[in-house]
Amino acid sequence: MRLINFFFVASILFFFNKLNAQKLPIITVPFYGNAYTQPRSVSDTISLISNQGLLPWTNTERITKVYFYVSKPTKVSLSLNLKNEVNDCNLSISLDGSNGVNNLIIKKELVFKIVNIGTYQISDTGYHFVEIKGSSKLMSTYPLIESLRIENAFEGSILFNKSNYLGAASTHLRYMVPKDSSVQWFYTEVKVPDDVKNSVNAYYETNGFHSGYGGIQINNPKERRFIFSIWSLFKTDDPKQIPIDYMVHLNKKGNGVFTGEFGDEGSGGHSHLVFSWKTNTTYRFLTGITSLKGDSATYVGYFAMPDDHYKWHLLSEWTQHKTDTKTGFKNLYAFVENFGDNGDDFFKAYYSNQWAITFNGTWMELTEAKFTTTANSKTHQRFDYGAGVEDGKFYMFTGGFKKLRNIMHGDFIKRSATGKHIDIDFKGLD
Repeated sequence: MRLINFFFVASILFFFNKLNAQKLPIITVPFYGNAYTQPRSVSDTISLISNQGLLPWTNTERITKVYFYVSKPTKVSLSLNLKNEVNDCNLSISLDGSNGVNNLIIKKELVFKIVNIGTYQISDTGYHFVEIKGSSKLMSTYPLIESLRIENAFEGSILFNKSNYLGAASTHLRYMVPKDSSVQWFYTEVKVPDDVKNSVNAYYETNGFHSGYGGIQINNPKERRFIFSIWSLFKTDDPKQIPIDYMVHLNKKGNGVFTGEFGDEGSGGHSHLVFSWKTNTTYRFLTGITSLKGDSATYVGYFAMPDDHYKWHLLSEWTQHKTDTKTGFKNLYAFVENFGDNGDDFFKAYYSNQWAITFNGTWMELTEAKFTTTANSKTHQRFDYGAGVEDGKFYMFTGGFKKLRNIMHGDFIKRSATGKHIDIDFKGLD
């Protein structure tokens, strides 16, 4: 009996020793798609994240963070794959900016090499980052860094962006409209909170529908816009290819509004007004169908602001030929989009007081929405997005690697109905 127990215990020990001896896979996190560098505009402008990784840089003020997602607590051994062709230099490296700083001496070498950072126990799930900064006392050129290597992590505990998308994922609210409703007007409101006022390349779309969209943008630190655009139903990303009978024709536009063509995401007619709209301020948007004749539909877009007591201002009116609009608006929605490469910035907006108005003048309050996002496990592996309801308003957020998803693609959310809509003199609109 003792002999049997001995062999049993020995077999168990052999099994576990063999299991422990097996090496867990090395996870390679490329900088392209996962790393971001600050400040964005410096004298050594070639030092950006490219598909080669973090290119050599000289500015000691530059900080680069490479992000990865931890799905369950794990121990990790971290290292960098880099090539240092110019001179010896020093790098200051830390986990999450505060978990101990390692000062590494990087010798000049003409080939890639693996440089160890350290071993860490990560207890908190969510996004973490390795922060890298040049720390040489004398002027130096810092190395090309291709990727972060993560070893000894529990299987499946480390996730990262495997795509080439550098921007944050887009999020959408697809409003539930009663079936068989002939919608002529779509009204909604938007407010962008102050904590995202510096997040550029942001499109907070308010009035999306099957043939166009409108909303507000932060295009760069000095320019913001109200926009309204209509697609041609001819499938092309080049507006020059649209046949005459599929053209989108401009009928009129508001004061100071720019109009022209757009492409690269379908094609059609575009309008925008450069205007320094403010955060923590509610703006109103109204989209309408003013005519349905034969195979043509005419759409109009307006905005209103508290500066002049919410007087309606025309953005533009367009006629779409070869239209598929026969009975009214379809697929009413809103979205938050980061149309640049600054996916480490945070984006958020509040959407409220949504109403659809039928051709016979019936107002229908839109209180339920389906949430969707471009983030997914196959083409854009991001987990920093979400949506919900705050103070009776829908909200959506994305980017920044700080707030994690609180809702899944395809989930529905609902706000409380107010039962009260604003008064609009539709006949008195310009």
